[in-house]
Amino acid sequence: MGHPPRINRAARSRTGTLPAAAPPPTDDPRIHATLPHLRSLEARARALSFLPRQPARSILNGRHASRLRGRGLNFEELRGYLPGDDVRAIDWKVTARTGEAYIRVMTEERDRPALIVVDQRMSMFFGSRLNMKSVTAAEAAALAAFRILDQGDRVGGIVFGDQHIAEIRPQRSRTALNRFVAALADANGLLHAEAPQVAPMPLTRVLRAVSRIARRDHLVIVLSDFDVVDEETERLVSGLSRRNDLVLGLVTDPTAQEIPAGLNIVVSDGELQAEIDTGATATRRSLQDMTEGRLARVLDWQRRYGVPILPLSAGEETLPQMRRLMGLGPGGRR
Repeated sequence: MGHPPRINRAARSRTGTLPAAAPPPTDDPRIHATLPHLRSLEARARALSFLPRQPARSILNGRHASRLRGRGLNFEELRGYLPGDDVRAIDWKVTARTGEAYIRVMTEERDRPALIVVDQRMSMFFGSRLNMKSVTAAEAAALAAFRILDQGDRVGGIVFGDQHIAEIRPQRSRTALNRFVAALADANGLLHAEAPQVAPMPLTRVLRAVSRIARRDHLVIVLSDFDVVDEETERLVSGLSRRNDLVLGLVTDPTAQEIPAGLNIVVSDGELQAEIDTGATATRRSLQDMTEGRLARVLDWQRRYGVPILPLSAGEETLPQMRRLMGLGPGGRR
């Protein structure tokens, strides 16, 4: 595919969405992730794996962060100790009280809940080479959801824009999966260049919702550009990582590495608006420093909290880079 048309107004990092004002999504899958497009990814999702046992080169295999812990254990029964039983299973309190050795019998949970959190704010509606960041995040979320349900685990998610948030509780059901994929397509379709200016949805509000749903032992995948993070964001990330398997998909555009000259970007905080011309070297350098500082802060969470970071570029096809990051090789097509 060639380069999609650059949408300068869509580069506004502080605008929102109103359903009544949204034009129909384009047919270009690089700009809008429609429901048929997202559904078409299901067969290709089998090329991924979110099971605890990861390939040696996978960023999830424990070299960079804690291994995925997999499904939890349910208490089944107490019974008397038999020769050959694992002594680590002895319940010492019951043993001391009765004078006879008892062990706790545990069984593996039949499934593990997964919560996929997807950023579809206006800061994500930007692309300079292949996809909009919003499309890359939506594709990655759909691929993960299809594969996780196929593995036998429960799947749900939170999809949020600047003015809306949709919650789908994790279930082992096709209905919940369809609701999640439809919410992805709906939120992505609301993004357009003429969206009215509103205050952005705080990431902290979304992470508080995640903490309410994923209290412990969930697989939580957050796909975002992490626009506007603060100390509360870090506290929430730290807490989620202690109680769950947390994976952060950091979605960027190639311009994050080098902002090109001659790009007119309109930025807004929801009330005030300004146009920035990147033709000026000092202006371009200031924007670069701001972007690099935000990305460095997020990447540092990997070191500080043991959270694996999956760097996803909107300048590459989604599935091949996910496979590469998970140590599965370059196979699979978008």
